[in-house]
Amino acid sequence: MMLDERKLQVLHAIIQSYIISAEPIGSRTISKKFDLGVSSATIRNEMSDLEELGYLVQPHTSAGRIPSDKAYRLYVNKLMTSLDIGSILSNDLKDKLTEGRREIDQLIQGAAKILASITNYTSLAIAPQIKRSSIKRIQLVPVDDSKILAVLVTDSGILKNAVFRTNDNISYDNLNVMTNFLNEKLKGLTIEDIGYDFQEGLIREMYELKYSISSIMPVILQSLEDTEDMGIYFDGVTNIFNFPEYNDISKAKQFLSFIEDKNSVMDMLINSEFSDVQVTIGSENIYEEIQDCSVITAVYSINGKTIGKIGVIGPTRMDYLRVITAVKSLSLDLNEIIKNYLSE
Repeated sequence: MMLDERKLQVLHAIIQSYIISAEPIGSRTISKKFDLGVSSATIRNEMSDLEELGYLVQPHTSAGRIPSDKAYRLYVNKLMTSLDIGSILSNDLKDKLTEGRREIDQLIQGAAKILASITNYTSLAIAPQIKRSSIKRIQLVPVDDSKILAVLVTDSGILKNAVFRTNDNISYDNLNVMTNFLNEKLKGLTIEDIGYDFQEGLIREMYELKYSISSIMPVILQSLEDTEDMGIYFDGVTNIFNFPEYNDISKAKQFLSFIEDKNSVMDMLINSEFSDVQVTIGSENIYEEIQDCSVITAVYSINGKTIGKIGVIGPTRMDYLRVITAVKSLSLDLNEIIKNYLSE
């Protein structure tokens, strides 16, 4: 059923009031705080209809109602004013974020800290995903007669290195030939592109050069797979205690238990849609522990390729307009910072 304009106005007013107060909202409160041009009795009737339609919930026998997950979804999709997306980071914050940073994951960790401070919610972020990153450069360097150092750099700034042994005494010149060959064949590819058949094809081609890379390819792939142990970062975890909903100790413990389970958090982030901005509200979360929470995430990218996520988790009674704007703005700032960071 489509809601008429008056019902939408009443619902919007209730959501705005509840976000601020965390207290059930009655018709008299709406009548006093919002000039809707109708009586308190009319507002009460509209609230009763909205409850029947599943947009409001009466938590106890008082006259007040609170918004349901369905109401917040309508609010996010239809009722919010347009987002004012711009840079959220001052030049000083940008400098602070990149100062002394040598690894992209450190930069992401710093961004999560800033996001928690800006929103007053718990922030979360995942470092760049190797499966979504392309190989930028491979370098093979001799350590001694039997050891070679393989250095791998991706387009998302991930740097991996590994030392491995070889039965062949490969000269420095031949290592350069192999390095050039591997860069020619692997540059721009991701781990998902380099399967068994691809490796076998490379080995056959290298056979013509009178030595084998069969011992090198597994090391390169293992370096990629090791990096797939992605970092996940949190900040402002105790911010949740600032909200009256979490004065309930059992509820707070449930939230903290979920946050401590990094596998579940990673699964939630990785298996959710990698869209521009994603808002998951209350019961839409697949994990029961956070079905009183909303999760707002945005992706960050390099050269248009998504490599990670950053966002916040907090009570469903969050200020969606402010938080969505902050998360989206920070993701755009991150895109710019990472691009500049990697071009230096």
